[in-house]
Amino acid sequence: MSRVFSGIQPSGVPTLGNYLGAIRNWVPLQDTQEAIYCVVDLHAITQWQDPADLRRQTREMAATLIACGLDPRRCILFVQSHVRAHAELAWIFNCVARLGWLNRMTQFKDKAGKNQEASSAGLYVYPNLMAADILAYHATKVPVGEDQKQHLELANDIAQKFNHDYGVDFFPTIEPLIQGVAARVMSLRDGTKKMSKSDPSDQSRINLNDDADAIAQKIKRAKTDPEPLPDHLAGLEGRPEARNLVGILAAITGTLPENVLREHGGQGFGAFKNTLTEALVAHLAPIQGELKRLLEDPAALDAALGLGAQRAEAVAEPIVAKARDIVGFLPRV
Repeated sequence: MSRVFSGIQPSGVPTLGNYLGAIRNWVPLQDTQEAIYCVVDLHAITQWQDPADLRRQTREMAATLIACGLDPRRCILFVQSHVRAHAELAWIFNCVARLGWLNRMTQFKDKAGKNQEASSAGLYVYPNLMAADILAYHATKVPVGEDQKQHLELANDIAQKFNHDYGVDFFPTIEPLIQGVAARVMSLRDGTKKMSKSDPSDQSRINLNDDADAIAQKIKRAKTDPEPLPDHLAGLEGRPEARNLVGILAAITGTLPENVLREHGGQGFGAFKNTLTEALVAHLAPIQGELKRLLEDPAALDAALGLGAQRAEAVAEPIVAKARDIVGFLPRV
């Protein structure tokens, strides 16, 4: 059984895009892989966070993962900062990775924009911490989106250089885990942009804790075009908003976009949006109920995360201890 690792930043309650594009796909891996999932709060502070908000959002993200189907008894679920091996191995990797490699990372340029000189050093070396997250567990598979493939390549470069520099075969090769066609959910206001919590307009996204009225209003106001829905996929060319809504209904009902068009082709968006709203409300209601229950008992949630951290440490600490020995650190007696 392969070991899988994935992490998600504590940005509060996730969006529908986070759920359909990533979180939902993690659930079945609990039964086919040794699955390790992490709320990556160390990554979050590469940009300043209000401490109270960070604590609240970390709990919200952990609770949402459980509500979406991650079972702390079937996977290892924990908070990144609770396991010190991540930060320790990241420092070793800071000394293995080359500046030239980091200079090629496009995500730093995207996030820092024109203010690179004012950005934190943590944001710059973020990919080294991501490599440590994975390799501290000798994980060999990582579910990744297109925006993370470059970081996975860097993680393998770091692993190979460590092995080469110290003459060992210690860190394994990591492979991207492809789970079929991932749902790519776009903004409800602009079908060419990814649905994101960073969008200033709350109308651009469905949050997993939006109630039925909020979902109905957001779908009703979602941008569309004046043409009716086509009855075949080719008819969605050049219609990003129509493609997005069709894709959301297909993903939420577990079918294919072509099947959605076969059933709803020729409809106007008024009727189609009603169908989409009903499907979203029905699918999200159980998740929202469980999320509410979990957040009403933070002590139980924290206890579950504490046990997850213990299980994660049991895997990571021997691996990072061996890395310390390979590097030549004097052992503590």
